[in-house]
Amino acid sequence: MDVKMPMDVVAIQRAIPHRYPFLFIDRVLEAKPFDSIVALRNITISDPALQGHFPGNPIVPGVVIVEGAAQAAAVLGALSKGGLTECLFTEITEARFRKPVVPGDVLKYEIKLTKHRGAFSWFDALMSVDGSEVAVVKFSALMK
Repeated sequence: MDVKMPMDVVAIQRAIPHRYPFLFIDRVLEAKPFDSIVALRNITISDPALQGHFPGNPIVPGVVIVEGAAQAAAVLGALSKGGLTECLFTEITEARFRKPVVPGDVLKYEIKLTKHRGAFSWFDALMSVDGSEVAVVKFSALMK
């Protein structure tokens, strides 16, 4: 899969099957196949998840932040393997949320592949806004 950086949302949609309203990354800034990826998501008030979380005090749900990390990892898998047919969470071993993510924030995903065995991959993810850590997640996925 030959892709130029940065990847826009159209290129991301060629790499993974996710679509609005369940596509949680907007841009890939850099990717090193079989190693790491850096992606962004612009948080806007029009995000469907914010309509009920919470009225009058919109905060991006933690599960949405974690799913964005998984989608960035799936893009890394597609770039590493020349395309993926399937990418499924197998385990989330750690998820810590440090600060709320709100409309107007640019959420940065830094994902590192820590181990790979067969179709299984393990990742460490650091999410930040303006250089300040908002979440860390460790997870694994089946990638075919």
